[in-house]
Amino acid sequence: MGLKKISISFSIFTFIFYLILIVSLLSFISKDRFFEILFSERTMFSIKLSITAASFAVILSLLIALPAAYALSRYEFSGKKFIDLVLELPMIVSPAALGAIILFFFNTHMGTWIQENVQQFIFTFYGIILAQFTTILGITIRMIKNGFDEISPRYENAARTLGANSFQAFFSVSLPLCSKSIISAVILAWAKAIGEFGATITIAGTMAMRTETLPVAIYMRLSVADIDGSVVLITILLAIGLLVLFTVRQVIGGKASA
Repeated sequence: MGLKKISISFSIFTFIFYLILIVSLLSFISKDRFFEILFSERTMFSIKLSITAASFAVILSLLIALPAAYALSRYEFSGKKFIDLVLELPMIVSPAALGAIILFFFNTHMGTWIQENVQQFIFTFYGIILAQFTTILGITIRMIKNGFDEISPRYENAARTLGANSFQAFFSVSLPLCSKSIISAVILAWAKAIGEFGATITIAGTMAMRTETLPVAIYMRLSVADIDGSVVLITILLAIGLLVLFTVRQVIGGKASA
C-alpha cells in the first residue's frame, strides 16, 4: 500500500470517528423532544445570552487587537518580544485558570474599587463579557498580526511617497489588504467566545436564566442528568462551530483565489 492510500485512509478514519460521535449524540433524543427543548424559554435565553456576550467581547477585542497587531507587525519597540510572548497566554493557560486569575484580581484593592465604583463583574452579564474577552484577545491579536505580516510594507511606503500620511496609508492600503484575515479572526474569535466555559463559570457562576450561556447550560443540565437538554445544547454548539468553520474557509478560499 502506497503513501497516498495510507494517508487517505487516515483522513477517512478521522472523518468516520467524528461522524460516529455526532450520530450517536443525536440518537439520544426524538425529533419532537428536540424541538420542544430547542424552543423552550431557557434554551432561547442561553442562546441569546451567548450570542450577545460573544458579540460584545469580539467588538472590544477587535478595537484593541487591530492597532496592537499592526504595531507588533510593523514597528520595533522596547518590550515587543515579551508582549508577543504574552499573547500566547490564553493558549497555554486553561480558561478556568484565566478566570481564577481575574477572580483573584477583583479581590485586590484595585479590583474591589472597580467593583464598587465602576462596574460589578462577578456573577453578572459583564463578567461573562470579561471572561470571553480575556480568552480571545490574545488569539485575535495573533491572527490579525499574521495577516499584516503577509502584507509587504512597500505598499504603505508607496502610498506615503504619493502624499499619504501614516493614518491614510493604514486605512487606504493596509486595512483593505488585511480585511479577509481580520474577518476570519473575528469569526473564529466569536465562535471561541460562544464556546467559552472555564473562565465564564469561574467569574459569572451558574445562575439559571441569568449567567447561563450555552456551555454553562450544558454543564448545568448534565449535573442533573438532563440528557435530552444536554444533547440539544451540544448540537447547537456543533452547528455554530461547523457553520463558522465553513464561513472562514470560504473567506480564506476567496483570499487564496485572489
